[in-house]
Amino acid sequence: MKKLLMAPVWLVQIFTQTKSFTRNPILGSTLLNRLGLHVARIVLAHSIMRLRMLILSRGVSKQHRQSYFSNGYILIPDFLTTRAFAELKQEIHLANAEVRECTQGDTLTHRIMLDENSLPTMPQAQRFLQSLELRKLLKFASGVNGQPVSYVQTIKNHFVEGPPDPQKNLHSDTFHPTMKSWYFVDDVDERNGPFTYVPGSQQLTFARLRWEYRRSIEISEDGDRYSGNGSLRLSSEDAKEMGLPPARGFKVPANTLVIANTHGFHCRGNASERSTRTELWTISRSNPFNPFPGIDHPWLTNLQNKALHAYREYCDRKAIKRGTVSSWHVIEARNTIGQQEIIPDTDEQSRQLLHEAS
Repeated sequence: MKKLLMAPVWLVQIFTQTKSFTRNPILGSTLLNRLGLHVARIVLAHSIMRLRMLILSRGVSKQHRQSYFSNGYILIPDFLTTRAFAELKQEIHLANAEVRECTQGDTLTHRIMLDENSLPTMPQAQRFLQSLELRKLLKFASGVNGQPVSYVQTIKNHFVEGPPDPQKNLHSDTFHPTMKSWYFVDDVDERNGPFTYVPGSQQLTFARLRWEYRRSIEISEDGDRYSGNGSLRLSSEDAKEMGLPPARGFKVPANTLVIANTHGFHCRGNASERSTRTELWTISRSNPFNPFPGIDHPWLTNLQNKALHAYREYCDRKAIKRGTVSSWHVIEARNTIGQQEIIPDTDEQSRQLLHEAS
């Protein structure tokens, strides 16, 4: 009876961003994937998303468009002036807002959501997110005429006992183009684990489609948990099969912006020591089968943020009933992102500002 009632929902989900092979038996059907269901969704979704990106490409330089379509990412060093960067870094250091924490393996991730609750007390972050240049870039890269969900994020490597962080395995987020961006507040190198990306791996080559077809059948029959949820993992043998180049670690100075299509294979780089990196991080993921880019209006942005808040609070209530905490739970202590340990001082001007603020 449950399957009968859910069948219409599962059917409709074929034409949404739903990606899980395990939660939707139609998407996880071995027979349907042998007939090409997974590959058909990929091709259609990529075609529509490419159209949306082109519609939103006005005002984006040819160099950045070519880099995104060819390499899968846009890299912009010195995105802010020295003064603006130092002021933003100081503000993040002093931020006192709700922080949520997630543990994955031996890594902690802390996030402050940048929304109507936190941004009034963080004018530099608000100015950054409202920058016309940034807004055009993020709209183009995401194919969405709206604002992404934004956070102050700190990755804390080797801060807890546990197995290796699963986010440090090369993977694709989902079957269609999606956008994430990192504006690094810290210098990034092998010490604190650089963001890592396989250049060009977002492209729909014949080799990639052939691999996706084979993997969809394997996962439908018996796949690992992450792949079963639609986030396919990449092995060295897979990369060789698809003729992909070596992954690139973005060892970059602070004040660098990276925007990436996370259908391409990427991961957090391995950190050589107990360390942190802080960034302004955004994510945009929409229904790839909708040909309309959407409407950019503050009311819609606030609605998106409120819905996410409501979902987090729902997860909190469910976890309390189980006598535990949700996967993204609120830290009751003072904002750990504001502690100086989280933001190593590498810029002289920012170092002076932080010293005065202390």
